[in-house]
Amino acid sequence: MIKIKLSDLLGKNKMSQKSLAEIAKIRPATVSKMYYEEIKRIDVKHLNNICAAFNCQISDLLEYIPDEKQKSE
Repeated sequence: MIKIKLSDLLGKNKMSQKSLAEIAKIRPATVSKMYYEEIKRIDVKHLNNICAAFNCQISDLLEYIPDEKQKSE
């Protein structure tokens, strides 16, 4: 599973979803879906814009967590 850590970044930087949407030039609905980890696909351009807005690495935004099924095999 891929965990989207956007809520952590917004909290650490005291930024609203709306502000990020404006800075990163991403639709507010898309930012919201990322925030609640409901998004199915992420555009690389969006990842780039978010990393630029927070001056962070992609690993600060996304984290891979192995599924329980894969762990047991």
